[in-house]
Amino acid sequence: MGATLPVIQQARAQQAESAPADPRAPVDVKLRINGRDQSLRLDARTTLLDTLREHVGLTGSKKGCDQGQCGACTVLVDGTRVLSCLTLAVMAQGSEITTIEGLASSDGALHPMQQAFIDHDAFQCGYCTPGQIMSAVACVNEGHAGTNDDIREYMSGNLCRCAAYPNIVAAINQAKNEMRKA
Repeated sequence: MGATLPVIQQARAQQAESAPADPRAPVDVKLRINGRDQSLRLDARTTLLDTLREHVGLTGSKKGCDQGQCGACTVLVDGTRVLSCLTLAVMAQGSEITTIEGLASSDGALHPMQQAFIDHDAFQCGYCTPGQIMSAVACVNEGHAGTNDDIREYMSGNLCRCAAYPNIVAAINQAKNEMRKA
């Protein structure tokens, strides 16, 4: 019986070593957001949206539905549009994250898409506008802005409760020409 006790203790020690880490334990996360490195200590389950808004102070990306259905939280990760409410911050490590705050140039000049949204009054209440603009930039960069039908199709994941859709399409058509020149 005395020999069994060390075996049990050894098994318990091995089990403790192989047990999954506490998901609530903070982890170190390094993100590159709008050209700036950010070192954060976060709960591993923290979404990219909550990281941007609550830990970095970039509140342009909006929390609309928090279920990936409205597009208000759209950001670019390595140039690809991503719903930040469905993306864990730890998944974005090593990538370039661009938010609405990072689109304008360093001298303050608006990105062509931002200017086009203003020129075409492509917003009303403005809540969805950051996500619409980020998705529109990706739509053009992906080559999906050839026709109005293409634009409507590839922007369909971004909802606008104010129904500014015709103005959004017009803004994208204007900006795509400026973006191609740049």
